[in-house]
Amino acid sequence: MEEERERIELLTKKVDELVVILTGIMEDLRQVSGSLKSLTVSQFTKPIAAAVPPSLTAPQGAEKSKAIEDVKMMFPEELESLLSFEERDDYVIVKPRQFLGSENFAKIASTVRGIGGEYISAGKASHFRVPKKAT
Repeated sequence: MEEERERIELLTKKVDELVVILTGIMEDLRQVSGSLKSLTVSQFTKPIAAAVPPSLTAPQGAEKSKAIEDVKMMFPEELESLLSFEERDDYVIVKPRQFLGSENFAKIASTVRGIGGEYISAGKASHFRVPKKAT
């Protein structure tokens, strides 16, 4: 009976170790997925958009709403939910809905820079700005 209990405890410890390892792998995969999503969209939408003649593009109204959607899809869902998106004439403005923390801020800033945008530091009015031409 005691021997069986020790085996069960040993197996329980091993399962706990595996859960910790798998949790770490899952988080790594989420980050890789977000990065790949960002890279894939930015690399493949630019050449395709450049190759399409203006006569075959969507009407101006559809193009505007698409600009925000193109920027939104660059972010993983967990980051997108922390942000609000606003369209301007030449830019899409990305503002945090709440305090981001350094890790989320760094991920968002990296994504924005990857698609040709920049961070505008303006106190409470600070935001990220992404040119529509880059989307």
